[in-house]
Amino acid sequence: MAEDTSKKQEKKSWSEAERLELAEKLDAELDDYINNLEKKSYTEGWPEDKWQEEMEKHPFFMKNAPNPGDELSPLMEGLQQLKYSAEENSPEELANNYKEDGNFNYKYKKYRLAIISYTEGIRTKCKDTDLLAQLYNNRAAANFMLENYRSCLSDCKEALKLKPKYPKALSRAANCYFKIKDYTRCIEICDQILEEAPTDKSVIKLKSEAITEKKRHERDLRKQDVKEKKYEKQEEKVLRVILSRKIKLDSMSGKGIAELKDLEPQVPQIAQNVVHLDGNEKLIWPVMILYPEVFQTDFIQNFHEDSTFEEQLEELFKDPPPWDMGRKYSTKSVNVYFEGHNKMSVNKIDIRKTLCQILQDDRFIIRGGTPSFLVLPANSEAEKRLLANY
Repeated sequence: MAEDTSKKQEKKSWSEAERLELAEKLDAELDDYINNLEKKSYTEGWPEDKWQEEMEKHPFFMKNAPNPGDELSPLMEGLQQLKYSAEENSPEELANNYKEDGNFNYKYKKYRLAIISYTEGIRTKCKDTDLLAQLYNNRAAANFMLENYRSCLSDCKEALKLKPKYPKALSRAANCYFKIKDYTRCIEICDQILEEAPTDKSVIKLKSEAITEKKRHERDLRKQDVKEKKYEKQEEKVLRVILSRKIKLDSMSGKGIAELKDLEPQVPQIAQNVVHLDGNEKLIWPVMILYPEVFQTDFIQNFHEDSTFEEQLEELFKDPPPWDMGRKYSTKSVNVYFEGHNKMSVNKIDIRKTLCQILQDDRFIIRGGTPSFLVLPANSEAEKRLLANY
């Protein structure tokens, strides 16, 4: 014990300056040691220029859910596998997970993505009929927002098979029937809902609107039916007048007997200008004028049967058409032709005659409800070529 006491007494007593000097020396030696260590760059972290991008991929910090087909971070892939794995989840758990995804997308008006999620939930074929009914009903809601009313109605029917008297599915089905103008079925479903909820204002309003629209629709159908019958009678009268004039129509039926459809113009430009009668039971025709030399066409929409061809030509050439740069076309400088039976002959007309007189020619046949004529400069090369082809 005496020896230990003597050693303690022999310990050096440090001044403050000596302590500071020793600390500085130790710091310098530590710096030298660190500086001599092998330098390696850290590669496990996020690059500085992509820090924010990588941050947003992290499931805890991302602002938007990834879209189908997007590249996922390993952590997100792991979470998705955990959530959607058939091994980790029962069919009911999977169906519920997909329903939650669908509800999230529906909330943010991503209706197409919502439909995909609800569809995946339905495909799990879980045994929970109430959950399946909800998936069908929710998918119906998304389809309704996209105005896919037929698909919405189909989903409503599936939901009601699983859960009869499902209020939301019944209400949406009624609205679908209204949208597709099946007002009778809409009213029937409204009555079905009102049996359980007689004070439901939205259903009472929908039923009232359906009743009003049904009456309007039935009235419009009656008007249309009367109009069609009236029009049909007028057409029949026009056909009788044509036949009484001994004007020949090319039968579209191939039976050789003129029918109402033979009066319908086949040329789109005058499709609405069907031959008709004026107040004096005179025929007014749509007429097509062809200029083979210059590949041009004119349409006379209302050619009165008592008007002469000369009068119509004067009206056509009163202001020279832009394609007639040489002013070759005038009433006195042209000849007018029509094609005969089977288009095997061409026949010159007397432009001083009325349209009715021309149409009564035994060689004239009206095709497609529209009389047609060829106009060419008299004695021109184009006229000679035309005549040589027949």
